[in-house]
Amino acid sequence: MESSIFYLIVLIIVLGFIAERLLERLNLKHWSPGLPDELKGLYDQEKYRKSQEYFLANHRFSVVTSVFGVVVFLFMLFSGGFALVDQWVREISAHPVVVSLLFFGILLFVFDLLHLPFEWYDTFVIEEKFEFNKTTPFIFVTDKLKSWLLGALIGGGILALVVWFYMLTGPSFWIWTWILVTAFSLFIAMFYSTLIVPLFNRQTPLEEGSLRRGIESFSKRVGFALENVFIIDGSKRSTKANAYFSGLGKKKRIVLFDTLINDLEENEIISVLAHEVGHYKKKHVWWGLLAGTAQTGISLFLLSLLLESPAISGALGVAEPGFHTGLLVFGLLYSPVSFVLGIFMNRLSRKHEYQADRFAGDTHEADSLISALKKLSVKNLSNLKPHPLYVFFHYSHPPLLQRIKALEEHKN
Repeated sequence: MESSIFYLIVLIIVLGFIAERLLERLNLKHWSPGLPDELKGLYDQEKYRKSQEYFLANHRFSVVTSVFGVVVFLFMLFSGGFALVDQWVREISAHPVVVSLLFFGILLFVFDLLHLPFEWYDTFVIEEKFEFNKTTPFIFVTDKLKSWLLGALIGGGILALVVWFYMLTGPSFWIWTWILVTAFSLFIAMFYSTLIVPLFNRQTPLEEGSLRRGIESFSKRVGFALENVFIIDGSKRSTKANAYFSGLGKKKRIVLFDTLINDLEENEIISVLAHEVGHYKKKHVWWGLLAGTAQTGISLFLLSLLLESPAISGALGVAEPGFHTGLLVFGLLYSPVSFVLGIFMNRLSRKHEYQADRFAGDTHEADSLISALKKLSVKNLSNLKPHPLYVFFHYSHPPLLQRIKALEEHKN
């Protein structure tokens, strides 16, 4: 039984890798060497060529990192590396909570260290070459240290509680864990911008002026109680622009990247904000939380059914079953299910994006939003012609041309 699960894990990893490479190949072949008619007016030939070079650079980088990741993981499986780490941590402590924390802490830290050169190359070679990068080596290092610390505190704390639930309640631990994860998700949704973001970026209220007055006028007109709009210093890391909505109830806020302020006209900025307000008015945050909560519940219930099987941990060559090894094997076996559920989550997200676009078009100006989307996509060298199948599996936002088409049809 253990060998069957072992080779099933290997099969899932290999087939997943092959499927992803085939999808990326389809996406790559969907490009046309000349500027397509539907992109004329968005790109000139030189900008289009640069966007293709950027896409190709990221594609090649993705292939290299994926191959490296799969090779490392298969090496750990076939060499008994996971069993060796399990042996190390059991020599330090026999307590299930300590064992789990050390086991995942060592693995995640080592895997992240191995991936560190790729992150550096992506930031300081690829992004630098195409004039996106503004990150300094100091910011890169401090960001990484902060991420490790947050991961240890938050991830380690949640894992410790989950193992403790398991020790107290056995298979029914999944119910208590579901409640914990749901509560944490709500907490993060409410306080992400006020607690997490300030660790990495500075957020300042939008200054008085015509833009602020225009935003306040729009918010009042659509019945959106907005205490403040914040500008985030995204330019300290990248020239790419963005905006997002976060928080619930009185904790909600709109955050605009300073690069967005610099790249767009005032009316276009209000259109982008109108899109973000649309997510709130259409209750997309709540729908996303509900869908994520349901997915978490399903995952935890299935985990509770399989966790105590000796064959699960035995698939890694571990002599003594444990929560940590059972959780790792389940995560690998569950990845195809997670992939399928991700398709539905992406589909829901794309639907929400269309709805937020229509809201912005109805309450402000469709033409301003179209203009803003065009500018942002061209500046960011986005792939404006992704393969439909790749969009179906991976895109949480509709491609630009489809968004423009939908807005034009709705406007008429």
